[in-house]
Amino acid sequence: MVTGALSAEEVAARVRDLPDPELPFVTLGELGVIHRVSTAEDGRLEVGFTPTFLGCPALPAITSAIADVLAQCGHPDGRVRRLAAPAWSTDRITASGRRRLAEHGIAPPRPAGAPTPVRLGVGAPCPHCGSGATRPHSPFGPTRCQSILRCTACGEAFPYLATV
Repeated sequence: MVTGALSAEEVAARVRDLPDPELPFVTLGELGVIHRVSTAEDGRLEVGFTPTFLGCPALPAITSAIADVLAQCGHPDGRVRRLAAPAWSTDRITASGRRRLAEHGIAPPRPAGAPTPVRLGVGAPCPHCGSGATRPHSPFGPTRCQSILRCTACGEAFPYLATV
């Protein structure tokens, strides 16, 4: 129970620790969707987040979870803002977020500027065996921001988080 209102920094830490509704093993902070937590001109605390894409079906759940954190932290009048700019990019995924995605069988895209390995296939490296011999299997995955690839080395199919 919070007896006084927590600072913007403390609220930001709690908001960043919220699990993603569609991928609960990774946090909103690890996905890089939390853009800012700051005090607005009217004195109310405001959380701005950039969705992975504007049509994401998890937007109401994310908005509600952030509003709950604001209330629990002593800011019941706090605001949650969905930001269209700057646009979210897979480059915002943290190193721990990329690691967690891979641990759960989802191939994360490489960060911009990262060395690109020589691929034997056309997709991302397999999160199961590490082979680069992967190919598209289906443009549709378990969520709208994923497609399915298949590893030709181990035969496993896996979701791939689309590069944005």
